[in-house]
Amino acid sequence: MSRSWKTYITVIIVGMSVFALFRRYSVQVSLSPSSRFMSSLTLPLNDGNTIPWLAFGTGTALYGKDSDKSVQQAIEAGIVHLDGAQSYGNEDTLGAGVVASGKPRASLFITTKLAALPAGKSVRDTLLLSLKKLQTDYVDLFLIHSPVEQKDLKSVWKQFEELQKEGLAKSIGVSNFRVQDFEVIADGATVVPAVNQIEYHPYLFKASKPVVEYAKKHNILLTSFGGLGPITRWKGGPLDPVLATIRARVEKTAGQPVTEVQVLQLWLRAKKIPAITTSTKLERVKEYLATVTLPGLTDEEVLAIDDAGSKAHHRAFQNWLD
Repeated sequence: MSRSWKTYITVIIVGMSVFALFRRYSVQVSLSPSSRFMSSLTLPLNDGNTIPWLAFGTGTALYGKDSDKSVQQAIEAGIVHLDGAQSYGNEDTLGAGVVASGKPRASLFITTKLAALPAGKSVRDTLLLSLKKLQTDYVDLFLIHSPVEQKDLKSVWKQFEELQKEGLAKSIGVSNFRVQDFEVIADGATVVPAVNQIEYHPYLFKASKPVVEYAKKHNILLTSFGGLGPITRWKGGPLDPVLATIRARVEKTAGQPVTEVQVLQLWLRAKKIPAITTSTKLERVKEYLATVTLPGLTDEEVLAIDDAGSKAHHRAFQNWLD
């Protein structure tokens, strides 16, 4: 081999090594506490506002627990969307975590949800108490947590409309609503809910079709909680081999490690459904955030997940829906 060819090959090898180091460094930087890339991935709501695609929830693993440190950690990692609820019993520590993060309120998106309305109290009364606990003057999104908890659903929604007019909630919506629940509040409503937050994953793809179609027809954005259930709760199902195959393809395309958790989140992203998830572990939060940088699924891959998910039915929450 001539000297010039040896030199040429050496240059290529060195160049590839430098590129690999630079690429790895770039990924690390994108997950640094100062990163703001999450704020660019948002979806429009029907009221003109936008909602960040990825949210950190204070239910499930944090239900009834102090969420201060976990919320602060999530914000410092790059999360901007915090999802709480009156019934989680930790709005005060969610608010404490937000304050401790030092982030400007305007740079964050905070959601809370109405629990069963106490006797003699108005929806406004409960929201004012939530705002005090959250240490904020408004929430970005206020939801009716469950239709079956409210004695007069139509009246509750009318009160939500007034709270939006007052500016205490920028956007209003619902959670765990079926088509018949929407029909109840639609009678006399002047505002269409911006959001319906539901448990949504491939094993509920088939069962959720009626509410998905209703949401599309009325421009209501679905958001998903419990979206990782097929991995965390129901391993060994028909979805497993499909996720494994897609994970390998995305990893090859991305040139970096990819997990099946991220594949499920990419499935939600492809459907333009914000993902609400949680973890007390920083590395897991970073894994969620890194999903934003990954290449999307192909139409065929989305369909393959839909089809595999339709072969089984699992629901972890709100079993009264079945």
